[in-house]
Amino acid sequence: MVQHMREEKTSDVQSLADPGHPVKCSPVIIDNVPLNGPTLNVLVSENFIHQSMSIIVEDAIKKATDVREKVCEWRSPEQLKELLDLELRDGAESESEILQRFKDAIRYSVKTTHPRFFNQLYAGMDPYSMVASFIIEALKPSLYTYEVAPVFTLVEEAVLKKMMELIGWKDGGDGIFNAGGSMSNMYAVNLARYRCCPDIKENGLSAAPHLVMFTSQECHYSISKAAALLGIGTKNVYAIPSDERGKMIPSALEEQILSAKSEGAVPFMVNATAGTTVLGAFDPIDEIADICEKHNLWLHVDACWGGAALVSSKHKHLLKGIHRADSVAWNPHKMLMACLQCSAFMVRDKTSLLQRCHSARASYLFQQDKFYDVSYDTGDKSVQCSRKPDAFKIWLMWKALGSRELEQRVDRALAMARYLAQEIKQREGFRLLMEPEYANICFWYIPPSLRNLPDGPELWGKLHKVAPVIKERMMKKGSMMVGYQPHGEKANFFRMIIISPQVSRQDMDFVLDEIHNLGKDL
Repeated sequence: MVQHMREEKTSDVQSLADPGHPVKCSPVIIDNVPLNGPTLNVLVSENFIHQSMSIIVEDAIKKATDVREKVCEWRSPEQLKELLDLELRDGAESESEILQRFKDAIRYSVKTTHPRFFNQLYAGMDPYSMVASFIIEALKPSLYTYEVAPVFTLVEEAVLKKMMELIGWKDGGDGIFNAGGSMSNMYAVNLARYRCCPDIKENGLSAAPHLVMFTSQECHYSISKAAALLGIGTKNVYAIPSDERGKMIPSALEEQILSAKSEGAVPFMVNATAGTTVLGAFDPIDEIADICEKHNLWLHVDACWGGAALVSSKHKHLLKGIHRADSVAWNPHKMLMACLQCSAFMVRDKTSLLQRCHSARASYLFQQDKFYDVSYDTGDKSVQCSRKPDAFKIWLMWKALGSRELEQRVDRALAMARYLAQEIKQREGFRLLMEPEYANICFWYIPPSLRNLPDGPELWGKLHKVAPVIKERMMKKGSMMVGYQPHGEKANFFRMIIISPQVSRQDMDFVLDEIHNLGKDL
């Protein structure tokens, strides 16, 4: 039987390698299932992949980055459901049908790599990072043990080391890539809590003190989500007032820390933001660090958006004091343009705090008697099990471009933001919310019909309705994508995010012209 199975395997391999000369043999039957070698025809698969890659290059890369093409081809959910035929059936579709599905998915998706996509904190296309993503998907690795991902384990270590050097941790630290900045911020809350109350890991919250944490009112919503998920509770997240530029006020922070202590609460963490989502503000890290040291609080810096300024000698001052943080979140998939997702969480601690906090010691993965150095089995630092080697996306790009080119990208993006701000100030009907500190440009468009109204409730009430209408029109036209939002008591305004080196001054001028054309009748 063993010999028969060996012959059968050889025959099947020959059959797939040479479809014109199949070799017949008797299958082995197990549970009424014939086991007659591989059922995947490698040649057919390769042919499909080649055709698919041609479509990707033509439709998802060339056309998607062509300024003459649409940013999106808008359809309502009901229309899109009909166009895509989303139902899953028992029978298989033909290869030609599948390729058409492929084309349709690209056609009706938003082209976030388009030069006129300014809607989110990511944009543009880097070819090296894209190829790195292709390699990851082709190899299908999972990053938990060195034995299954040796190359990617070492790549992650190298990238984290470089990022920690830029933060200013001369003695290094620890870290891990994970599934997004929200996850990184959750890690920070969990580690801060573990350092404060390590027994919670085993005993739970029942015997825990009344823990409270502090963050700017401008912080990312993931901080409150982390508090909810970890059982701290959103009411125990103290929102510290910010100044007119969106920066946390340190004196207000200390006041609330003292107030919380006087009420019997146990402060354990402060979250500072380096690059807020809307205004692009940078909290004064040095001053906040002084307060954290005084009160023995964990300082986390959410630099998911603003961390890229660390690669620029011209702009790294925005994060002055970040080397004093206990932990840092930084997303290379934002300003540095690595493919999604690419998110790093780093801690200054070198006592394996990250592993002690998260480890579960799964014996089927993390055996201690392996034949190699098990310190390279990094998976127990993560709350995930399966984990993509996302660091490879920034590593290959960094190798291809070098630090100098990355610095030039950041400098150019911020210079382009300054150009747009200057143009806004010079154009009738446009009003800048504030001078940009980073790559967030916030402004109002005031239609001709509202320009003679005095500042007051009537103007701002009517202006609040303008941006949503212009956004709808630009989406349905497909000309560009720019986000809008209210902020506190301020009426809806546009928030432009500039990242991609594909963006030109002509694109900036186009955005302002297009907003006027789409909204001048309002």
